[in-house]
Amino acid sequence: MELYQLTEKKCCKLGLKGKTKDEVLLRLAELAHKSEKLKNLTQKDIYEALRKREEQGSTAFGGEIAIPHARIDEMDEFLVFFTVAPKGVEFDALDKKRVKLIFVILGPSTAVNEHLQILAAISRIAGIQSIRNEILKAPTETAMYEAFIRHSRAAAAEKSGKTQKMKLLILNLYLEDFFYNVLEFFIEEGIEGATIIESFGMGQFISNIPLFADFIGFMKADRNRSRTIMALVPEDKINEVLEGIEEITGDMEKKQGAMVMVLDLAFHKGNMKMM
Repeated sequence: MELYQLTEKKCCKLGLKGKTKDEVLLRLAELAHKSEKLKNLTQKDIYEALRKREEQGSTAFGGEIAIPHARIDEMDEFLVFFTVAPKGVEFDALDKKRVKLIFVILGPSTAVNEHLQILAAISRIAGIQSIRNEILKAPTETAMYEAFIRHSRAAAAEKSGKTQKMKLLILNLYLEDFFYNVLEFFIEEGIEGATIIESFGMGQFISNIPLFADFIGFMKADRNRSRTIMALVPEDKINEVLEGIEEITGDMEKKQGAMVMVLDLAFHKGNMKMM
């Protein structure tokens, strides 16, 4: 199940118009309704599904990109399409920029893992500046569509054509905000699974040693509880992933609250992908 196989040209649009997010969602529902995959739904049904997802938090993640998406009970297979809004639309983006490139994912409510994989794949492709510029500057809808399909095919071929050497990344986090931001970053980077362990710093236990009993009041439980994330990361992406983690945590040599290790693997079998 690759992006180029799921993307329908007849739903893609160059020159999308809409002054508000709500107007854009209505227009996206109209475009989605062209697909036979949604023949049992009305435009209002599709709009409501997209709107409810946006109420949970904006799907605009910066760089003039948004990926509105929804899981719909009545769907049996995925639909992907995209549009370009040359003037930009206010979409409550994290970086406050107006959104110009909008990808839409609609799919079965039960296919959670597949939905996340598609979301991550679009995020990776759209996150490359040169690809984004090529799509945004396309003179026609056909050129726009073919640019995306060409790059999504290339990404699929690269993925299937090489066996990647993996590293084990172990990340220990003490701050709740870091934890959820890192998980979101992992999904965007295509890290499709991880094992998470509830863990504790030694301060949780040291006050039980008689010699250190006087320090019991200083051992704050909330500062000694942590989460340890273990994930397999392709060797050629490890530096990029480490840089992304430190954009969230800050320089780990200077700030407390996080520690990371990367280990070589003599052998591994199976995976930690989300089921």
